[in-house]
Amino acid sequence: MRSISKIFNLNDPGWGRGGRNEGGRNEDDSSRGPRNDGPPDLDEVWKDFNNRIGSLFGNKRGGPRGPRSGGGGGMPALPSGSPKLIGVLLLVGIIIWGLSGFMIVQEGQVAVVTRFGKYTKTLPPGLQWRVPYPIEAHQMVNIAQLRTFEVGFRGTARNKVLPESLMLTTDENIVDVQYVVQYRLNPDGAPDYLFRTNMPDESVRQAAEAAMREIVGRKTMDFVLYEGRTEVATEVHNLAQSILDRYDTGIQISTVAIQNVQPPEQVQAAFDDAVKAGQDRERQINEGNAYANQVLPQAQGQVARMLQDAEGYRAKVVGDAEGDTARFLSIEAEFAKAPEVTRQRMYLATMEQILESTAKVVVDADSSNNMLYLPLDKIMSQAARDHRSPSGGGSSSVEATTGAAAAATTSSRPATTSSSGNAASSNTVTRGSLVSPYSR
Repeated sequence: MRSISKIFNLNDPGWGRGGRNEGGRNEDDSSRGPRNDGPPDLDEVWKDFNNRIGSLFGNKRGGPRGPRSGGGGGMPALPSGSPKLIGVLLLVGIIIWGLSGFMIVQEGQVAVVTRFGKYTKTLPPGLQWRVPYPIEAHQMVNIAQLRTFEVGFRGTARNKVLPESLMLTTDENIVDVQYVVQYRLNPDGAPDYLFRTNMPDESVRQAAEAAMREIVGRKTMDFVLYEGRTEVATEVHNLAQSILDRYDTGIQISTVAIQNVQPPEQVQAAFDDAVKAGQDRERQINEGNAYANQVLPQAQGQVARMLQDAEGYRAKVVGDAEGDTARFLSIEAEFAKAPEVTRQRMYLATMEQILESTAKVVVDADSSNNMLYLPLDKIMSQAARDHRSPSGGGSSSVEATTGAAAAATTSSRPATTSSSGNAASSNTVTRGSLVSPYSR
């Protein structure tokens, strides 16, 4: 090691100034004359390096110097017949070549290793080693990156790409669909991503467009525009993923997000009018349903009430008829037992019902055809009017009325007495004195 450090010591002042003898003096000092302290010559540096290498392998004097071409301007030849030098150089080259196989795989990436162009293995993140080039090579693939592309627009919704966004629905309408697709690579899909497909990213775009056109073609325009966006996005995601799996692309679709769905701009105004008319139609239908929901219960309640009233009336009429029938049958049975008594009782009961609500008094004499009529109601009403009149004439009118009534009673009493001869019967006014016409 000391000899090696001595050979490669660049601080040695003898570098480029020829060899030294054992006395420490340069071999060419006698021929050169005075010493020059200037910078060394390149040729001298190279010769001195050769001498030192030769001394390392046993040639203390560095061996004979080769001829110089062009009048001494060429470089000296390396020492021939030195297998140790070749072995050392070969060993150093092998070490450097082997060290070139080390590599660092970043987090979120994998290294796909190929041997003579054929896939052999996938290396995970960290410090890894492979057989150096040209036997093996590797390609770094980022599997954690979330890749995104837009379909139907670029950047903003106003920057449209109509050939991508215009699609036909099942009801023969055209819709403008703008959506975004996000995807990443499977952890084990890096080899498929590199070697199975020529343009994997373009394959994802084409698969997403084909899936969207197929799903939209199965739906109606109203479904795509309003209530079916989430369902359409889910079906597109599943169909596009199945297409990519069928071709072994090693790609996993993360999200299919529909940004905007609308009719084409050329028919936007007419479509807005149609939508407004549809909304008015729905509003009127809702109002009609609300009115029907309000009226129908009321009508049903009235129908139920009328049915119940009819049932009640029917029950009342039937009950009254049955009661009258039972009463008539009971009276008929009693009448069969005593016809005269029953007839007289019925007559009295009927006259009692007729006369109990009248204010007139009728007196019938048994032995005379004369009938006295006393208008007591008029007399009483006249007395009431006189009582409400001023106090000056009130007492006289009452007395006159009372006197007239007494006179009428007195004048009628002899007639009754003379005709019947029985005063007691003429002074008694009762309903019991009425005689039934059936008894005569």
